[in-house]
Amino acid sequence: QVQLVESGGGLVQPGGSLRLSCAASGFTFRSYAMRWYRQAPGKERELVAFIGSTGGSTTYADNVKGRFTIFRDNAKNTVYLQMNSLKPEDTAVYLCNTGPTWKYWGQGTQVTVSS
Repeated sequence: QVQLVESGGGLVQPGGSLRLSCAASGFTFRSYAMRWYRQAPGKERELVAFIGSTGGSTTYADNVKGRFTIFRDNAKNTVYLQMNSLKPEDTAVYLCNTGPTWKYWGQGTQVTVSS
């Protein structure tokens, strides 16, 4: 069955960096685009970044552009989110998403940005 397992979250000070990973299994990873979302308490789920199936196309939410980078390794069936210059407002659960009609979700990894 399809599995998406996020990791790499944690507590970081403002201005710090984290790299999130989403390990995929149960489907042909290289055939699907991937997205990172985040959800903060009391807020709607927000699309953070998108990457095409080959990695050649990426898009970002305006509020993370220039700070976050999405990339993938199709040999490892993994998509990453490199997050730099983190701000307290980046605090959220980060989830990866893929599949036909975008129906597959991971369980999420918590990112907390606080001093």
